[in-house]
Amino acid sequence: MKKIFNLFDFSQKVDYKIEILAGLTVALALIPEAVAFAMIAGLSPLTGLYAAFVMGLITSLFGGRPGMISGATGAVAVVIAALAVSHGVEYVFATVILAGILQILAGILKLGKLIRMVPHSVIFGFVNGLAIIIFTSQLDQFKTLNEAGELVWMTGESLYILLALVLLTMLIIWGLPKLTKVFPSSLAAILAIFGIVAALGIDTKTVGDIASIKGGFPPFHIPMVPFTWDAIALIFPYAAIMAGVGLIESLLTLNIVDEITETRGHGNKECVAQGTANILSGFFSGMGGCAMIGQSLINVSSGARARLSGIIAAVMLLVFVMFAADIIELLPMAALTGVMIMVSIGTFEWASLRTFRRMPKSDVLVMVLVTFVTVVLHNLALAVLVGVIISALVFAWDNAKRIRARKYMDDKGVKHYEIYGPLFFGSVAAFNEKFDVLGDPEEVIIDFSESRIVDMSGIEAVNKLTERYLKQGKKLHLRHLSRDCRQLLRNADEIIEVNILEDPTYKVAVDR
Repeated sequence: MKKIFNLFDFSQKVDYKIEILAGLTVALALIPEAVAFAMIAGLSPLTGLYAAFVMGLITSLFGGRPGMISGATGAVAVVIAALAVSHGVEYVFATVILAGILQILAGILKLGKLIRMVPHSVIFGFVNGLAIIIFTSQLDQFKTLNEAGELVWMTGESLYILLALVLLTMLIIWGLPKLTKVFPSSLAAILAIFGIVAALGIDTKTVGDIASIKGGFPPFHIPMVPFTWDAIALIFPYAAIMAGVGLIESLLTLNIVDEITETRGHGNKECVAQGTANILSGFFSGMGGCAMIGQSLINVSSGARARLSGIIAAVMLLVFVMFAADIIELLPMAALTGVMIMVSIGTFEWASLRTFRRMPKSDVLVMVLVTFVTVVLHNLALAVLVGVIISALVFAWDNAKRIRARKYMDDKGVKHYEIYGPLFFGSVAAFNEKFDVLGDPEEVIIDFSESRIVDMSGIEAVNKLTERYLKQGKKLHLRHLSRDCRQLLRNADEIIEVNILEDPTYKVAVDR
């Protein structure tokens, strides 16, 4: 019988100590992130923490990628911020539930495979942009409120103390694995800085200075929203964007973790798990979310490979909120800042910088543009969409130049055109230039054995070409066209030679 959970698949080698310690590390790193993202959306810190618990637990149990961490994210916070301000938290919960339903539908319809359409240059740009965002978001920890209530850069002793603690955290994370990998370096760094600050009585910013994380078990709550078409019409655009952003970020994170672990996740299964998690998040007072690349990399770099680490992270996060808030609020932000800065350094694809001279200029442009859109707009879905569109246009342009024709006259005075390359909207103009209708002999053969008619533009180009030859009273033969093409050509009976053995079978993309 096939196991559902890798956690209970004892044929899989699982290091339970590493899984538990990695989960604990992730739980500590989730707290400031969840609180910050909830505040970005204009919501209570607990809505972010509850979302991190529900999202993390459900996706760890049922998701398509063991070791991947989900929770409240900045991408989702940006989407729902305007709705939270204009209509309140109840509409946010309803939006999260609707987004979850859309994500489940995407998984059922097997739309997860569409992530294969994202080129590697777009993934590079996405990852680099996300690394920059993770890094720049940590710079806020080096700011403080002045007397006017404005955020200004720290100065003097407080800045030096914070810098020293952050650098010490980074040094431990970098150096400890060189000595031993028995204990996760990120957790060791957090505990070491916590001990130093407590022992020496150092006055520095703590988690509690951001917001209180004390709370109870996530309360079940049906959103108080009128079940009317007007309400659905209001929240549907937000839900659709949230569902799209969440799936794009989750599936890209899945691909990145796949590459690191050299294993393969299941995209459609992850779509269903993300949707289920968001539905439950909306019912249990959470702001929703998706996969988190930073926390996923912390988890994987700590050695976690099974579902246990994600389950531990979610459960321990709830334990902290319910029973250990007073202790967790004493954690120095310097330690968590150092961890996230090291995550950003590890996330950035430094190899992509070395390939600038070797990669095609179009790929470099796409990578830089996706990075720019990600960093400036903090809209990951838009950045990926822009990258995919530009890559598709570049691909179309390159293929448009590849169509060519080999021309020759046989001993019977018949002119042959052997077409090579795809015939589609981008190559129609070049295709038409290949033919000399007025100068050609009375009989012409066009052979498509090395070509494919891809779309309706290609069909129309062939139709117009046949009409030009027919107007000149010349006999035209079209060879090696698929049955789909023959059905779409208006003069098919007169001009097409049917060869049952050799004619290809493929479909033409049309809008009929």
